[in-house]
Amino acid sequence: MVRRTQADGRVPAVSAALHRVDRPLWTCAVGGTGNETPLGPQTLFRIGSVTKTFTAVLVLQCRDAGLLDLDDPVARHLDVPAHGELTVRRLLSHTSGLQREPHGDVWDTLVAPGADELLADLARAERVLPPARRYHYSNLAMALLGQLVARLRGGSWAEVLAERVLVPLGLSATTDRPGPAAATGFLVDAYSDEAHPEPPTDFGALGPAAQLWSTAADMARWAAFLADPGALDPAGAVLAPATLDEMRWPLTVTDETSWGAGFGLGLILVPQGERVVHVGHDGAMPGFLAAVYGRRGGDGTAGAMGAAVLGSSGIGVAVIDLPHRLLAASAEYDPADVEPWRPGEPAPAHLRGMLGRWWGEGFGYDFSWYDGALRARGADDPAGKPPAVFAPLPDRADVFRVVSGREAGELLRLTRDAAGTVIRLHWATYRFTRGQETADRYDFRR
Repeated sequence: MVRRTQADGRVPAVSAALHRVDRPLWTCAVGGTGNETPLGPQTLFRIGSVTKTFTAVLVLQCRDAGLLDLDDPVARHLDVPAHGELTVRRLLSHTSGLQREPHGDVWDTLVAPGADELLADLARAERVLPPARRYHYSNLAMALLGQLVARLRGGSWAEVLAERVLVPLGLSATTDRPGPAAATGFLVDAYSDEAHPEPPTDFGALGPAAQLWSTAADMARWAAFLADPGALDPAGAVLAPATLDEMRWPLTVTDETSWGAGFGLGLILVPQGERVVHVGHDGAMPGFLAAVYGRRGGDGTAGAMGAAVLGSSGIGVAVIDLPHRLLAASAEYDPADVEPWRPGEPAPAHLRGMLGRWWGEGFGYDFSWYDGALRARGADDPAGKPPAVFAPLPDRADVFRVVSGREAGELLRLTRDAAGTVIRLHWATYRFTRGQETADRYDFRR
C-alpha cells in the first residue's frame, strides 16, 4: 500500500509507521530524501498542521492545572489590541470566526511575524464570521494559543512543548528545527517527472500552528496517544485520559454539506462506520504533506493503535488517505487478539434483585452488572452501541450517576418497598417499571 501510494502519487519520499500496543512497531519508507542523506525510518519530514494537536494538548494541560478556563476570553491571558473577547474554546475548535492567516501576505513573502508583531497586528486582522457560527480554519487562532501557553508557562512555545510533551512521551525525533537529516520537500511538475525543491521556511510566531518536523515512528506513537492515552501514559503525566475524551468530542463539522468529519478541541475526527472513529490531524507545508491518526472503536482494533504517513510532495494528496487505509487493513487482517471471558464477582446483594428488564416510555431496557459496574442497554440497541454505565453516589443510598453512555451525567434513583425490593427507577427523571405502563396508570401517592 505504501509503495503504491508513493509510485502512483509520484511522491519523492513516503515514510509510514503503524503503532499497536500488541505488535512491534511497523515502518516502511519508499523513495529518496532528495539530498545526500539516505531515506530511512529516522528521516525527518515536516508535519505542518499536525503541530496544532501538540499546541492543543498544551492548552488543555494549562486548563487541567487551573491556569485557564476554556471559556476565558483570550484577553484575560494575553495583552491583545483586538479580538480579546474570543474564547480559548472557540480558538481551539476553529469556531472563533477569526481570519485564517495573520495580517499580511505570509504565503507570498514566506516571512512569518515575530511574537510581538503577531499580537500587534491583531488590530488589522478580520473576524470573517461571527463566533460559533460555523467551522473556519485559522492558523492565526492556533498561533495565539501557542503564545498564550508560552506566557502562562514562562518559556517559549518550543521549550514548553519539549518539557511537557515530547520528553515525557519519548518523542525524541520530534523537533522545531529539522537539521541535516531531513527530507527535502518538492513540488512535482504536473506534466513531467521533474521535482522542484521548495524553499525552507521558518514559521516564527506561527510555529504553534505548523512548525514541527518528525518521523513517521514518532507520529504513529503520537497518534496512538491521542486515541488511547491510558496505554502510553497510564499515570496521566502528559494528559489525563478524561481530558483526551473531552478533546475528541465533536464540537462542529468541518463541512456542513457532507458532514464527513468533525472537529473537537484541536483534533480532527473522521468517522469510519461501524462505530469506528479516527482521531488526529492532517498537515501541509510547501513540499510536504502529513496525516497522523489513531483508531478508536470497532472489532479488531488494538490498544494504542495509530498510523502516520509523511510525504515529501506538497501535492501528493494520496498521502492523506493512506493512514486511514493502513489502520483499517491492520484491524481487518491482523485483528487484536480476543480476550477470553472469565467469571467475575457477583453483583452486590442490594442490586441483584433489580437486574433484568425494566420499561420506560413503552421501551424495554436491560439492567446488568458487568465488569464491576451497573449498566443499562436498550433492548433494541445494536450490538456495538456502548451501554450506559452508572457509578454510585457515596453520600446518597440507591442513587447513581451515569458516567458514560446514554444520559451521561444524569442520575438514576432506585425506589424500594417496605421489604427492600426495588419497585421502580427514575432515570434522568423518567419513570421505569417492571412492566409496560401508560403514563396515567402510575399513582404518585404510593
